[in-house]
Amino acid sequence: MEFLFELLIAFFLIVSGIFGFVGSFGMIKLKDPMSRLHAPTKATTLGVGGVLLASICHSVLVEGRLSMHELLITLFLFLTAPITALFIAKWHIHRHEKPENLPDAGEDGLWATHAVEQMEDVPDHSKN
Repeated sequence: MEFLFELLIAFFLIVSGIFGFVGSFGMIKLKDPMSRLHAPTKATTLGVGGVLLASICHSVLVEGRLSMHELLITLFLFLTAPITALFIAKWHIHRHEKPENLPDAGEDGLWATHAVEQMEDVPDHSKN
């Protein structure tokens, strides 16, 4: 029975290694930042998730105890990866896209990242 547990743990580690490799390779090979955005947030997150699953399986099946560290790391990872992707995407839109080049915003009429209007009453101190 222990051999089956080791096979399961090895399977999670191999699959996570493949996802990590694909995510890293995509980060290097994809040309623009919006394409590169998917490599670390999708594949690499699944790679780290596989390592955490292997660690959870090892602690439960081999050592006979449940460690909360892996569960907390998994929660942190799956909460922060989408937020990081959102920040990278918004940065790219602000730096490289003009409002007229963006697709139609639908019923809103304007993309939220470009909805900031210049305030005429407030002096601009960024030029100092």
